[in-house]
Amino acid sequence: MHRFGLSTTLLLAATCSLMMTAVVCNDRVITCGSSQNVHRLSCGDGVITVQKALYGRADNQTCSEGRPQSQVINTQCSQEGTLGVIKSRCDGKTDCELNINVFRTSDPCVGTYKYLDTTFTCFPAIHFAVCENSLADLQCDVGQIIFVYGAYYGRRDMTTCSYKRPADQLENVFCSRPQRKVVDSCNGKNSCSFRVSNSMFGDPCRGTYKYLDVAYTCVYPSVTTNQPPNNS
Repeated sequence: MHRFGLSTTLLLAATCSLMMTAVVCNDRVITCGSSQNVHRLSCGDGVITVQKALYGRADNQTCSEGRPQSQVINTQCSQEGTLGVIKSRCDGKTDCELNINVFRTSDPCVGTYKYLDTTFTCFPAIHFAVCENSLADLQCDVGQIIFVYGAYYGRRDMTTCSYKRPADQLENVFCSRPQRKVVDSCNGKNSCSFRVSNSMFGDPCRGTYKYLDVAYTCVYPSVTTNQPPNNS
């Protein structure tokens, strides 16, 4: 199945295939380099695993409309570290948005009109949030083990874990830190429990009531755990 969308600022293509009992989608999003443009990755019910990313230019056709030849002729232009930035912000999430200005800290090719090009995979996952000072409990069926796609501690909206909390503890929605500790503690186990707290994860935003956002799946031990698994 193929799906295509096109505009002067965003190109989107997706291919989906059936792996075992789950539909896994490979998506590609390209966002042209205007400062107001937002790069958005979305997986619906699944979670994002970023495969490739480029900020720069690899051909003279993409995002070339209305641009002089001098701005699209350099097709060997890429900014180092782009993949790591997008993976740290998007892996394990169902939706992810980045303003393209994030990548303008340096210019890999002065005078070239650049774009952000990301290829990612959508994997089915168990996805939930655990409020601060509550117990996180990851469980798999007998014979299966945990594979954590991603975990983030902080706050990204005002509604999650908001019951009876004052507004000043919810207003900072730009507070989120990836948590490798969950991967190290839980991957390869049949079950994993721990208390979500600042003492375990550190405090990314003092005064804000936080939560742990976790995405994981259950696999059989024969499936390698250094790459996203192909079964659910």
